[in-house]
Amino acid sequence: MKIGLDVLGGDFAPDCNIKGAIEAQKQLDDSQRIVLFGDEDANKKAIADAGSDPSKFDYVHAPDIISMHEHPTKAISQKPNSSIAKGFDLLKTGEIDSFSSAGNTGAMLVGAMFSVKTIPGVIRPAIATNVPKLKDGFGILLDVGANADCKPEMLNQFAILGSLYAEHVYGIPSPKVGLLNIGEEEEKGNNLTIATYPLLKENNKINFIGNAEGRDLFSDHADVIVCDGYTGNVVLKLAESFYVVTLKKGFKDQFFDRFNYEQYGGSPILGVNAPVIIGHGISSPEAIKNMVLLSRDMIASKFIEKIKSAFN
Repeated sequence: MKIGLDVLGGDFAPDCNIKGAIEAQKQLDDSQRIVLFGDEDANKKAIADAGSDPSKFDYVHAPDIISMHEHPTKAISQKPNSSIAKGFDLLKTGEIDSFSSAGNTGAMLVGAMFSVKTIPGVIRPAIATNVPKLKDGFGILLDVGANADCKPEMLNQFAILGSLYAEHVYGIPSPKVGLLNIGEEEEKGNNLTIATYPLLKENNKINFIGNAEGRDLFSDHADVIVCDGYTGNVVLKLAESFYVVTLKKGFKDQFFDRFNYEQYGGSPILGVNAPVIIGHGISSPEAIKNMVLLSRDMIASKFIEKIKSAFN
């Protein structure tokens, strides 16, 4: 197993990325290798300086950086030796099994869409995120930013993608799927949700339980909640702020601690031909470690094959 990691992506790269990779490596077995994309000599030195063995990692020399403010498509094409461009080159050819980065989100989306490409039958990939539940565990929310404007058919597919992810990567049997809406009644909502509801109701590949309101987000009402990327991103940013607010107020609570993005590592792009994970720009070593471990779990579960079978 070859787990690709961009060492140069993120606000605190490369130091945090190296530290996170070292911690993740301790939890891998001998058949699982982390492939580091960045300045090869600098990475080997940083690992040795941290007291770890550089020979426990594989390296791809990719010294150029795509910054957060660069145009994604131009940067991918004009910087072939960048860590993100190189990562997708090797992912496309199968030399690595997954690729993750806390760098330019747009470049990661472009790379996923145009390099490894969308799985046949999938209209548009979606970005998924974890939402803590009050009692225990968490649910899956998608899309949270890949598609600001959606058609009903896209949301119907997001439900399938989210269900497969919840079931095969996180082991949630027959996950309950809800449609994020402003009321529980079938006829409630805007044009998008009203048109989507009957599609979800008739979809025999999911366990649809009806609409889910905003107040249901942190309950056991649904395991997978589906929405357009515009709505999902607003909800995600609001939820992320809970943890920051509790810290500023000096309020310590186990539930709100679970809103800390570090616990989940990153957000996968569901619907492309290989595991691709986008990390938070401010990713810490803990977040990088968990991003690598999520990559491992997605590869081990043969999640991509499950999607291909569902859309065949």
